Amino acid sequence: MNTERAIVIGGGIAGLLAAKVLSNFYTEVVVVDRDHFSEEPDSRSGTPQAFQPHRLTPRCSLILNRFFPGLMDELIKKGAYSTRGKTTHLLSPYGKMTSVEHSHNASFSRALFEWVIRQYIQDIQNVSLLGLNEVVHLHASEDRSKVTGIIVRERISGERKQYTMTADLIVDTSGQFSKTVQWLSELGYEVPQSERLKISLGYSTRRYRIPGGRKEELDVIRLEGDPLKTTHAAAFSIIENDIAEMVLWNLNGQYPSIDPALFEQDIRHLGCPLLNEVLEGLEPIGLPRGFRVSELSRQHFEQMQQWPTGLLVMGDAFCQLDPVYGQGMTLAAMEAEILETSLRHQLIHLQPSFEIDVHQKMQNCIEVAWWLNVVSDLRWKGVEYVGTKPIQGLQFAQNYLEHVLQVSTEQTNYEIFGLYWLVNSLFLSPSELFNVEMVTALLAAGGSGEAKQRLDHWMKESDEPLEERLERLLPSFKGATFATIDQLMPS
Repeated sequence: MNTERAIVIGGGIAGLLAAKVLSNFYTEVVVVDRDHFSEEPDSRSGTPQAFQPHRLTPRCSLILNRFFPGLMDELIKKGAYSTRGKTTHLLSPYGKMTSVEHSHNASFSRALFEWVIRQYIQDIQNVSLLGLNEVVHLHASEDRSKVTGIIVRERISGERKQYTMTADLIVDTSGQFSKTVQWLSELGYEVPQSERLKISLGYSTRRYRIPGGRKEELDVIRLEGDPLKTTHAAAFSIIENDIAEMVLWNLNGQYPSIDPALFEQDIRHLGCPLLNEVLEGLEPIGLPRGFRVSELSRQHFEQMQQWPTGLLVMGDAFCQLDPVYGQGMTLAAMEAEILETSLRHQLIHLQPSFEIDVHQKMQNCIEVAWWLNVVSDLRWKGVEYVGTKPIQGLQFAQNYLEHVLQVSTEQTNYEIFGLYWLVNSLFLSPSELFNVEMVTALLAAGGSGEAKQRLDHWMKESDEPLEERLERLLPSFKGATFATIDQLMPS
């Protein structure tokens, strides 16, 4: 295994995490991005979603705190808002739950977060960041069995000169702008059909300046949308430097407005007094900004019979998730851990199928997030799934998760409610919810909604043992890695 140089395509979160891992194995690591790397927090054109809210899940925090010791302190030092001890109000059609943040955490903008992570990376001596350079092709061996480098077009001068940079490993983390599928096809590789979820998602976000004396009284508010009524979802939080943000989102083309008056009207029409009250006295900063996602995609590189050595794919270039659920950075962090473990093993036990093995391990984790995304988003009328196989356990999972949310909220059961969110944020395996004991207990816990009625009917449809039915119906998620409750302890 040659470890002279590794190249990362894309300088976003996934790319920076890849660079951090690679720096421990390669003599030189180069991160190449078409955008300029600013000296201050700034939204890059390559991250059109950057103005919209970003947050750390417990799983993501766990991984990043290991990669970047002192990260939370550094974020807060640079202006991020400490959320320890702060209250979050979680509202759904079934009522309200409140939670208090006990861990050392913070809220922030994407621009500030990426900038702080980039500073950590810039402090690593064998990592260099090459901005304003666009990767236009892969460079391969004569028989095209190995990727040996990249062909780059510089974007600084008007000449747009091209040059070749060689490397022992290329990692594509360029997200929605990835050209890996095109490049593989040009090299003669047959790429499997991707799965797609046509969601027509729309975000609208507006920021507000917080006047003196009000910050301590402002809580985080998250309002779930109602798929049956197709109402907007909403969230309010403080991000940094006495700035708060309000975001509205919806699916199937029901886009929240970016007109200031209509945006405020959309908020009032939600009928949520908490949201109306929290905005009183806040000063709008600029206009609301929109972000649109027509569809999500999941590649299946691990299924390819042949794959060029020296090339890996991570992040949104592998699978793009619904940003509503805040799983994107979490999955990127999980993939970085897989890359780290795989490289460590490869140094000891050289495997010719290294790249395919890495992609398979990443896909095991992707499957969990993708399944949860599709199950949730297909509740909305007009959302369409396109794939070669049906989604396993779709209707049962939709009804069951809806019932879990309803029962835990109406009965103020924080243990079940917490389990629901830990599963949906990729901290715990879905098997923690989807097992015989839990299903039996939750169906016996009461509830009278339509989801519960459908579940009761499902239970009566067969005499087959419940354990066997669940095993046959649902994905096993074998091979995916998860955290444990012990790792959730406040720090």
